[in-house]
Amino acid sequence: MSDDALHAETENHEGPIKTPKQLVATVVAAFVVPIVIIIMLTHYVASDGRDGAGSDAMTAAATAKRIQPVGSVEIKDASDVASFKTGEQVFQAQCTACHTAGALGAPKLGDAAVWATRIKTGYSALLASALKGKGSMTAQGGGDYNDTEIGRAVVYMANQGGAKFDEPKAPAQAASAAK
Repeated sequence: MSDDALHAETENHEGPIKTPKQLVATVVAAFVVPIVIIIMLTHYVASDGRDGAGSDAMTAAATAKRIQPVGSVEIKDASDVASFKTGEQVFQAQCTACHTAGALGAPKLGDAAVWATRIKTGYSALLASALKGKGSMTAQGGGDYNDTEIGRAVVYMANQGGAKFDEPKAPAQAASAAK
């Protein structure tokens, strides 16, 4: 190999650091720059003055909302007949989802042919099916109503299908009517 070829080969292998001063500056920067970046990131994450979406997560109101009770107990007065729902109200709130469309084999509201066989079994049998559940229907249709309100909904649906059932009275009304 000639000197020119050896010289050209060594020139290609030189790095950007040519002096010891540049080497020291590069080593110091390699330690200092990451430390400065880490300190800046830590300061950014720990700062309280954040603006933007979700910035109110640590307020007292937000904390109270997160730790509120999941459920609550509501005590209803059974003698308060004014709070009882009518059969149509219960039907619209709970029963209409299946009985209007006939979903899952539920008898459609007003379909006299389908309701005729059910009406023949009597109000007590229809009420028992509604309270305990039957087929795909869960107990009380999955609702949160008392037995009198469910009975009223049963009477409403059966009467729409051709029955002539009397709407059940609220417990307090039934006791006063018996006197």
